[in-house]
Amino acid sequence: MEQTLLAFSQATGIYGFMNSPWGWPVIESLHFIGLSLLLGTVGLFDLRVLGLAPVLPLPALHRLIPFGVGGFVLNVLTGIMFVTSVPDQYLYNPAFQSKLLSMALAGLNMLLFYSSSFRAVMQPSPSAQALRTARVFAAISLLCWAGVITGGRLITFFRPPFYWCFWCG
Repeated sequence: MEQTLLAFSQATGIYGFMNSPWGWPVIESLHFIGLSLLLGTVGLFDLRVLGLAPVLPLPALHRLIPFGVGGFVLNVLTGIMFVTSVPDQYLYNPAFQSKLLSMALAGLNMLLFYSSSFRAVMQPSPSAQALRTARVFAAISLLCWAGVITGGRLITFFRPPFYWCFWCG
Protein backbone atom coordinates (compact mmCIF):
# COMPACT_ATOMS: atom_id res chain seq x y z
CA MET A 1 0.00 0.00 0.00
CA GLU A 2 2.84 2.37 0.88
CA GLN A 3 4.54 1.85 -2.47
CA THR A 4 1.28 2.31 -4.38
CA LEU A 5 0.53 5.60 -2.65
CA LEU A 6 4.09 6.84 -3.08
CA ALA A 7 4.09 5.87 -6.77
CA PHE A 8 0.82 7.77 -7.25
CA SER A 9 2.30 10.80 -5.51
CA GLN A 10 5.42 10.73 -7.66
CA ALA A 11 3.54 10.10 -10.91
CA THR A 12 1.16 13.00 -10.32
CA GLY A 13 3.80 15.49 -9.18
CA ILE A 14 2.37 15.67 -5.66
CA TYR A 15 5.57 14.30 -4.16
CA GLY A 16 7.75 16.89 -5.88
CA PHE A 17 5.45 19.74 -4.88
CA MET A 18 5.10 18.59 -1.28
CA ASN A 19 8.88 18.35 -0.95
CA SER A 20 9.45 21.83 -2.34
CA PRO A 21 10.05 24.72 0.09
CA TRP A 22 6.44 25.93 -0.18
CA GLY A 23 4.56 22.69 -0.75
CA TRP A 24 3.84 21.60 2.78
CA PRO A 25 3.03 25.09 4.18
CA VAL A 26 0.67 25.91 1.29
CA ILE A 27 -1.22 22.62 1.51
CA GLU A 28 -1.33 22.80 5.33
CA SER A 29 -2.85 26.29 5.05
CA LEU A 30 -5.44 25.11 2.51
CA HIS A 31 -6.24 22.16 4.77
CA PHE A 32 -6.88 24.53 7.67
CA ILE A 33 -9.05 26.79 5.49
CA GLY A 34 -11.10 23.76 4.46
CA LEU A 35 -11.51 22.72 8.08
CA SER A 36 -12.59 26.24 9.01
CA LEU A 37 -15.23 26.23 6.26
CA LEU A 38 -16.45 22.81 7.30
CA LEU A 39 -16.70 23.46 11.01
CA GLY A 40 -17.78 27.05 10.60
CA THR A 41 -20.89 25.89 8.79
CA VAL A 42 -21.62 22.35 9.99
CA GLY A 43 -20.56 23.19 13.54
CA LEU A 44 -22.74 26.29 13.61
CA PHE A 45 -25.71 24.33 12.26
CA ASP A 46 -25.15 21.60 14.88
CA LEU A 47 -24.93 24.15 17.69
CA ARG A 48 -28.16 25.76 16.49
CA VAL A 49 -29.90 22.37 16.44
CA LEU A 50 -28.68 21.87 20.01
CA GLY A 51 -30.55 25.04 20.95
CA LEU A 52 -27.87 27.73 20.79
CA ALA A 53 -28.97 31.05 19.25
CA PRO A 54 -32.64 30.09 18.72
CA VAL A 55 -33.32 33.37 16.88
CA LEU A 56 -31.26 32.10 13.92
CA PRO A 57 -33.56 30.19 11.55
CA LEU A 58 -32.35 26.69 10.72
CA PRO A 59 -33.20 26.99 6.99
CA ALA A 60 -30.99 30.08 6.72
CA LEU A 61 -28.09 28.32 8.45
CA HIS A 62 -28.59 25.24 6.33
CA ARG A 63 -28.03 27.31 3.18
CA LEU A 64 -24.42 27.68 4.37
CA ILE A 65 -23.82 23.90 4.36
CA PRO A 66 -22.56 23.86 0.73
CA PHE A 67 -19.58 25.93 1.96
CA GLY A 68 -18.92 23.20 4.51
CA VAL A 69 -19.12 20.56 1.80
CA GLY A 70 -16.61 22.59 -0.22
CA GLY A 71 -14.35 22.74 2.81
CA PHE A 72 -14.63 18.97 3.24
CA VAL A 73 -13.71 18.38 -0.42
CA LEU A 74 -10.73 20.72 -0.01
CA ASN A 75 -9.66 18.74 3.06
CA VAL A 76 -9.96 15.41 1.27
CA LEU A 77 -7.83 16.69 -1.63
CA THR A 78 -5.16 18.20 0.61
CA GLY A 79 -5.28 15.16 2.88
CA ILE A 80 -4.57 12.90 -0.08
CA MET A 81 -1.53 15.06 -0.81
CA PHE A 82 -0.25 14.59 2.75
CA VAL A 83 -0.84 10.84 2.87
CA THR A 84 0.58 10.03 -0.54
CA SER A 85 3.71 12.12 0.08
CA VAL A 86 4.77 10.21 3.19
CA PRO A 87 2.45 7.20 3.47
CA ASP A 88 4.55 5.44 6.12
CA GLN A 89 3.94 8.37 8.49
CA TYR A 90 0.16 8.04 8.14
CA LEU A 91 -0.82 4.44 7.43
CA TYR A 92 0.56 3.05 10.70
CA ASN A 93 -0.27 6.09 12.80
CA PRO A 94 -3.00 5.50 15.42
CA ALA A 95 -3.86 9.23 15.43
CA PHE A 96 -4.46 9.15 11.66
CA GLN A 97 -6.49 5.95 11.96
CA SER A 98 -8.57 7.59 14.71
CA LYS A 99 -9.09 10.60 12.47
CA LEU A 100 -10.35 8.40 9.63
CA LEU A 101 -12.65 6.53 12.00
CA SER A 102 -14.07 9.82 13.31
CA MET A 103 -14.62 11.01 9.72
CA ALA A 104 -16.42 7.78 8.85
CA LEU A 105 -18.64 8.09 11.93
CA ALA A 106 -19.39 11.73 11.08
CA GLY A 107 -20.38 10.68 7.56
CA LEU A 108 -22.62 7.88 8.81
CA ASN A 109 -24.18 10.25 11.35
CA MET A 110 -24.86 12.78 8.58
CA LEU A 111 -26.52 10.16 6.38
CA LEU A 112 -28.72 9.04 9.25
CA PHE A 113 -29.66 12.63 10.10
CA TYR A 114 -30.64 13.52 6.54
CA SER A 115 -32.55 10.28 6.04
CA SER A 116 -34.47 10.40 9.31
CA SER A 117 -34.71 13.84 10.93
CA PHE A 118 -33.79 16.60 8.53
CA ARG A 119 -37.21 17.29 6.99
CA ALA A 120 -38.98 17.27 10.34
CA VAL A 121 -36.44 19.65 11.90
CA MET A 122 -36.71 22.11 9.01
CA GLN A 123 -40.47 22.52 9.53
CA PRO A 124 -41.61 25.88 10.96
CA SER A 125 -42.69 24.08 14.17
CA PRO A 126 -40.76 20.83 14.50
CA SER A 127 -42.12 18.27 16.94
CA ALA A 128 -40.41 17.70 20.27
CA GLN A 129 -39.43 14.17 19.19
CA ALA A 130 -37.87 15.45 15.94
CA LEU A 131 -35.89 18.05 17.88
CA ARG A 132 -34.75 15.48 20.44
CA THR A 133 -33.56 13.08 17.73
CA ALA A 134 -31.88 15.87 15.78
CA ARG A 135 -30.09 17.05 18.92
CA VAL A 136 -28.59 13.59 19.36
CA PHE A 137 -27.34 13.68 15.76
CA ALA A 138 -25.96 17.21 16.27
CA ALA A 139 -24.11 16.22 19.44
CA ILE A 140 -22.64 13.15 17.74
CA SER A 141 -21.60 15.31 14.78
CA LEU A 142 -19.77 17.77 17.02
CA LEU A 143 -18.05 14.95 18.91
CA CYS A 144 -16.98 13.29 15.65
CA TRP A 145 -15.55 16.51 14.23
CA ALA A 146 -13.74 17.16 17.52
CA GLY A 147 -12.28 13.67 17.10
CA VAL A 148 -11.19 14.51 13.55
CA ILE A 149 -9.46 17.67 14.75
CA THR A 150 -7.82 15.93 17.69
CA GLY A 151 -6.66 12.99 15.59
CA GLY A 152 -5.33 15.32 12.90
CA ARG A 153 -3.48 17.42 15.43
CA LEU A 154 -1.90 14.36 17.07
CA ILE A 155 -0.62 12.89 13.80
CA THR A 156 2.61 14.85 14.08
CA PHE A 157 3.23 13.59 17.61
CA PHE A 158 2.90 9.89 16.75
CA ARG A 159 5.51 8.49 14.41
CA PRO A 160 5.17 4.79 15.16
CA PRO A 161 7.07 2.10 13.30
CA PHE A 162 5.08 -0.02 10.85
CA TYR A 163 4.95 -3.04 13.16
CA TRP A 164 2.70 -1.12 15.61
CA CYS A 165 -0.13 -1.60 13.17
CA PHE A 166 -0.83 -5.33 13.37
CA TRP A 167 -3.84 -5.04 11.00
CA CYS A 168 -1.94 -3.03 8.34
CA GLY A 169 0.49 -5.78 7.37
